[in-house]
Amino acid sequence: QIRLMESGGGSVQSGGSLTLSCAASGFAYNDYCMGWFRQTPGKWREGVAFVNADGTSTYADSVKGRFTISRDNDNRTMSLRLNNVKPEDTAMYYCARVAGWWEYNYWGQGTQVTVSS
Repeated sequence: QIRLMESGGGSVQSGGSLTLSCAASGFAYNDYCMGWFRQTPGKWREGVAFVNADGTSTYADSVKGRFTISRDNDNRTMSLRLNNVKPEDTAMYYCARVAGWWEYNYWGQGTQVTVSS
């Protein structure tokens, strides 16, 4: 059974930092590109970043230079470091297995990030 579990969300002030983590199980983790997307009520999900098995990464323009994605293949984990957060970063953040360009086929329950101004 494929399982993705996020942690690390919370409330942070604008300009602050936060680290999200994801633990994966139930599939050949090293064979897949992994990513994060976020969603707010009433809006379609927005891809944030993804990281290939070799560690190379891609970021959405909205977070480039502020967020850093990384993965640990030995421990089947992934992280997203959020720096210099802005109120518009407020969203539910999901860890996901990537199925295509900014497309996903499995994701976790999500972790909420709330940024106050």
